[in-house]
Amino acid sequence: MNSYKIFCLDNSESAQYEAYSKGYRSDIYVLLNGEYYHLYFYDIIRLGQDFDCEFKDYGYFSVEPNLILVKEVKLDFIEKTVQMLISDSYFDRIRPVQIPSLHVEQLQDLI
Repeated sequence: MNSYKIFCLDNSESAQYEAYSKGYRSDIYVLLNGEYYHLYFYDIIRLGQDFDCEFKDYGYFSVEPNLILVKEVKLDFIEKTVQMLISDSYFDRIRPVQIPSLHVEQLQDLI
């Protein structure tokens, strides 16, 4: 398996609890082969809530790019999912993001 690292902007216990409670996490970055990829992790309940709200308000629903559904938005599910995505060559099909060096310094190891 390729060498990779998973980062986030806030890895505190409160941020982890908030992500689990709200059913989404939008601050996940994967460093793979020298490139950063930004992933959005959602559970199905939160995705359904967002769908219902946006469809009601706007008449359509547009998903975030690189949205990944997981059973629960917890560290172990995120890590296992990233490993499977790497094995499935998922990152070959999406675009890396450019992170200004100032922001790279703010990234914290997730796992």
